[in-house]
Amino acid sequence: MSSTRCLFSFLKMDLQEQLKNLFPDHVVSNEPEASNTDIHTLYIQKEPMICKFEKRKGKATTIIEGYEGTDEDFKLLAKELKTKLSVGGTFKDDSIIIQGDYRDKIMTLLKEKGFKVKRVGG
Repeated sequence: MSSTRCLFSFLKMDLQEQLKNLFPDHVVSNEPEASNTDIHTLYIQKEPMICKFEKRKGKATTIIEGYEGTDEDFKLLAKELKTKLSVGGTFKDDSIIIQGDYRDKIMTLLKEKGFKVKRVGG
């Protein structure tokens, strides 16, 4: 009976009190934690990027070409697009290949970032 009462009182404590009981020597610091997110600015170009639609092996793909910045920036852009659209894709031969027909969504995302985009194909 006493172990149940002890467990109940432990569960009733808030998280800070539980941590103090578990780690009595720990000193709490009020400094904000350093974030690992680096703000990376992409090179905004004068010529528009090309967003086109192709069928490869019977499957729809959206291809983005014409980025004038570094390959690393283009890879970061590819990763961000794939994450926001929740789709698969790859970076190959200076182009981003996204699985599916997402031209409209990709064009709006790129325009929000400040890129000029040109739609090619149907």
